[in-house]
Amino acid sequence: MLPSALPPCPYLPAPRAGLDWRTLHVHREDVRGAEFYHDCLEYAQALWQRGLAARAMLCLDRALGSDLRGDEPVLRTWPLPYAAMAWLVVHTPPGVFMGNPRVHFQHYAGRMNEPRREPRRWRAWACWALTRAVRPDLPGDPKHAIAEPTLEEISAQLNAYGLPGEAELWRSVLSERPKMTAGESMA
Repeated sequence: MLPSALPPCPYLPAPRAGLDWRTLHVHREDVRGAEFYHDCLEYAQALWQRGLAARAMLCLDRALGSDLRGDEPVLRTWPLPYAAMAWLVVHTPPGVFMGNPRVHFQHYAGRMNEPRREPRRWRAWACWALTRAVRPDLPGDPKHAIAEPTLEEISAQLNAYGLPGEAELWRSVLSERPKMTAGESMA
């Protein structure tokens, strides 16, 4: 598949021309707040459109790890990328590498470290649950020793550690999953 053949994700901003690894590298000494968050979303779109689905999802992981309070203007336009993550998982064409995002999130949540360990951990579990919902055919890792949380536990922990309204945002994406087929978006 030609990288340019992937359509843009409707839940991510259009990328500036020429984005590459340096887009995020400039933030290595920053707090990694709102500007970093937006750059992660934009770079994820660029990677996705180049046919690099797995790297785009990893970039969304980084966006979900940003240091945000919840009142940043960028979040009004580009809410936390739960819908984008689910959309990428659903729309990755056969032959384009994405790995197994269900296993990725399962392991990622289980080995999370600082900074912002708890919000990042529960966001990983939230993405794990979304992946299970939109791609039930992807197997989990049966040897993974960490107990998998229920949807209620994930929601409660997002309420406890996430941004204001984050659990509701995640639940709304989760409830839209039946509409997420290869021919439809969640809009």
